[in-house]
Amino acid sequence: MTTETALLEIPASHTLPSTPALMQRLVAEFDAVWVKNEQQNAFLSMAGGCVLFIAGDPVRFPECLDVAVVLPELQRFFPSRFRIAVAERDSEDGLAKRYGVTRRPALVFLRDGQYVTTVSGMLDWDDYIKEVAQALALPTSRVPGIGIPVVSSTTGSSCH
Repeated sequence: MTTETALLEIPASHTLPSTPALMQRLVAEFDAVWVKNEQQNAFLSMAGGCVLFIAGDPVRFPECLDVAVVLPELQRFFPSRFRIAVAERDSEDGLAKRYGVTRRPALVFLRDGQYVTTVSGMLDWDDYIKEVAQALALPTSRVPGIGIPVVSSTTGSSCH
């Protein structure tokens, strides 16, 4: 057995059907937790930092597999700063909508159950370090796209 094969071998109790081995590895080896819509509040609302990985379809978004490899390295670079949650494939759309995610793969940063920010796509390592450091320093905020848009009373109507 090669080292690569050993890294991708996941115990059957930690697998989900049609989920790539690299994403299953996050749960099996890095204490990540699968998150479904109906159980999202329990894990995501826990005290402390959390990164919710919304991968998307690996055929449409092949870079999600790269993010699955980089995410534990980011956790190691920022020790004890966040735990990892992985959205189950059938729950990704609902979770993406809840957190205003418009691009996949996405890392949604939460703190004490509150939204902080989202980092989308695959980045170079230095850019990830910069983005994650900023995310960990930001205060919680409103989820993008949620709420009533602010409209100025001085804005003219463009419907005529």
